[in-house]
Amino acid sequence: MQSHSTSSLGAPAPDSATGEEPVIWARGLAKRFGDLVAVDDIDFDITRGESFGFLGPNGAGKTSTMRMIACMSPQTGGTLRVLGMDPETHGPEIRSRIGLVPQEDTLDLQLTVLDNLMIYGRYFDLPKKVILERARRLLDFAELTERADDTVEPLSGGMKRRLTIARALVSEPDLLILDEPTTGLDPQARHLLWDRLYRLKSQGVTLVITTHYMDEAEQLCDRLVVMDKGRIAAAGTPAGLIERYSTREVLELRFGGADPPFERLEGIAERSEVLPDRVLVYSDDGDRALDEVLARGIAPVSSLVRRSSLEDVFLSLTGRTLVD
Repeated sequence: MQSHSTSSLGAPAPDSATGEEPVIWARGLAKRFGDLVAVDDIDFDITRGESFGFLGPNGAGKTSTMRMIACMSPQTGGTLRVLGMDPETHGPEIRSRIGLVPQEDTLDLQLTVLDNLMIYGRYFDLPKKVILERARRLLDFAELTERADDTVEPLSGGMKRRLTIARALVSEPDLLILDEPTTGLDPQARHLLWDRLYRLKSQGVTLVITTHYMDEAEQLCDRLVVMDKGRIAAAGTPAGLIERYSTREVLELRFGGADPPFERLEGIAERSEVLPDRVLVYSDDGDRALDEVLARGIAPVSSLVRRSSLEDVFLSLTGRTLVD
């Protein structure tokens, strides 16, 4: 995505399909900490009801971008509009309409699950009766009804993340921002959390998700941007990015402790990548590529043909894995 000077930006253009202005609109957005450039003149827009992802390794600029969107950190360049407003002048109003799920849980561990929701709701000046009704509904949504009167401290990591999401929804926000929502969770807890996010999306909630898990972005996001070193390296739908930047299939070859015969693999496919534990051979027909490998007398310890993924896209763009 190209950057622009703010003087020629004008107002956000309505979405061609819905006629609505974007929920979030950024042009030339930048964040600098002295000489460190965390976000380097990026452009993006997010439409209402969309699940939009920021994918990239730690330090790519995802969290800095989220903090600017959430009016927690001022931008140092470019133009940003959130819910049609300028964060520099309408920060409190924007924050009142956003639900935020930070990287680290900020729950009160000594209070009960229900009390965490009740107290948070009071920050929005909601009547106690309204908060209680919403809290009961959200506890059911988060599968925490039976733990309502339990203190938070002994809960599992997955339960705490679900409670954090429920808390962010007490105010019935127009926009839900989730920063690394499943970091540290086991696979079962991650999939349960994904299910809850699917439900929110089906209800029309706009989701903005940052993650360095490729499978998570592929599962949850309608569109996404791949960030690296503060810039947007690519943007599009998960399927579109895979089609554009990778091949249909990938052949994985493992050679045990032996050095892979990389030179003998040349010409078999469009591109090959040597990783510490395996060689990736990018081809639209993985089985045919494997037949050619074996025909050349190359004997891997194991082989696997799989479809391309967003991890392969990132390898193609930056030459390294997403998880630093």
